[in-house]
Amino acid sequence: MTTPTAPALLRPALLAACALLAACSVGPDYRSPDLPPAASYGADATAPVSALGEARREDQLKSGMDIPAQWWGVFHCAELDALVAATLANNPNLDAAKASLRAAHEFVLAQQGAYYPQVSASVQPTRQKFAQNLASPLASGASIFNLTTTQVSVSYTPDLFGGNARAVESLVAQEEQQRFELEAVRLTLATNAVLAALTDAMLRQQIEDTKAIILDQRAVLASYKQQSRLGQASPADMAAQEALLAQAEGAMPPLEKLFRINRDLLAALQGRTPGEPYDVRFSFASIAMPEQLPLSLPAELVRHRPDVRIAEEQLHAACAQIGVAVAARWPSLSIDAGVGTAALALVPEFGAATQFASIAATLTQPIFDGGTLRHRQRAAEALFDQAAALYRATVIGAFQNTADVLHALWTDTDALHDAEAAEVAARTSLAIARKQLALGDVTKLVVIADEQAADQARVALLLARGNRFADVVALFQALGGGWWNRDEPATAGGSEHTAP
Repeated sequence: MTTPTAPALLRPALLAACALLAACSVGPDYRSPDLPPAASYGADATAPVSALGEARREDQLKSGMDIPAQWWGVFHCAELDALVAATLANNPNLDAAKASLRAAHEFVLAQQGAYYPQVSASVQPTRQKFAQNLASPLASGASIFNLTTTQVSVSYTPDLFGGNARAVESLVAQEEQQRFELEAVRLTLATNAVLAALTDAMLRQQIEDTKAIILDQRAVLASYKQQSRLGQASPADMAAQEALLAQAEGAMPPLEKLFRINRDLLAALQGRTPGEPYDVRFSFASIAMPEQLPLSLPAELVRHRPDVRIAEEQLHAACAQIGVAVAARWPSLSIDAGVGTAALALVPEFGAATQFASIAATLTQPIFDGGTLRHRQRAAEALFDQAAALYRATVIGAFQNTADVLHALWTDTDALHDAEAAEVAARTSLAIARKQLALGDVTKLVVIADEQAADQARVALLLARGNRFADVVALFQALGGGWWNRDEPATAGGSEHTAP
């Protein structure tokens, strides 16, 4: 009788494996959650009403307007563009997020390896001695001999009920989660860089305006002292002015502290230490306010915000884990085969006389495990319910955040308009006072007081303008930042995940 060769033994196993690849996948198929039918930002946010109860229409807000990937370019500031570019190129937090994405991608590829047969080779040289009172396994009867076994082993576990497919699906969802974690880091860093630049511009100007106020206060105090010597000013007037001067001077140290801390932040965002030179100065004169602002549709908001996409991918991964738990309760099949040689020497020998081969299939069905697998499935279902609740909470939070930003945008727009009107009125009053001083109608003290009022109005306008810029930045962040318009691969490896 002819002994079957190793390829002849392996062929049926491979055919059986191919037939079993058409197995079904257990567990629920994931479906992206529907957006609540009434999801919106609210009429007050999109169609604001003034404090007098009159409807106000803002032409600068454009519904459905797309957001560029480099959204900070709407400010038309070259220094700001360079700052964000340096931040996204050098910040270590972004490097850490990229490494997490690469690791998640490798985990997917590692799990996909379970679709294929596992092949290993081994060489085992041994020297053996049998007790002389036992029968020798050799035909020669020798009790001391050398034996070298050379073997190639093949094992394969068909994915009968899609447990591995669900495991791959879960890991792919986790990879997508890491991808949106990366987008969230990018968006946060860009937002922080823009806000830090705006803060630098505002604090610089605020310090300059505060210095002007201090000089005016000192001039007023000097005038009071002169009038006091002439008997025209009381000690109470001088004490009140000294208190105003001390108040103005007391505002300077906190501003300088905030300015220095913000400069340290600018350095850290770019991956620098505070001691490294960074001489770029920002000013509102070089930063333009965008004429039109985008407002994403509700369906676009949940597709574009990284935090919502992260929550959805967590939900997707939890759904796939239910399938993994269900598949573990169904039968599993493993196929093992081996072919090799055994030679009475310390080096391998190959020939028909030394060959051996084996093939085996094992079908396993869990019968009793103390409820372990059932409770694991229930735990997976509970985790899915948890992820679904967290997803809904994230969506609600996204709409709330966007609505809050819109409310702040309209309120701060009104405040900016009022501050601009107040600053114009203060400048007009100062100009009139100076003309009256030239005609001798008022004293120098009146002019100094009007100069002080103009300085205060200018500071208020500066703060209002800073708040308005911050609202614009917050709006771009709330809407997702435009990452979907950046030309980059969908996955860390730049390819889609497919089962063989």
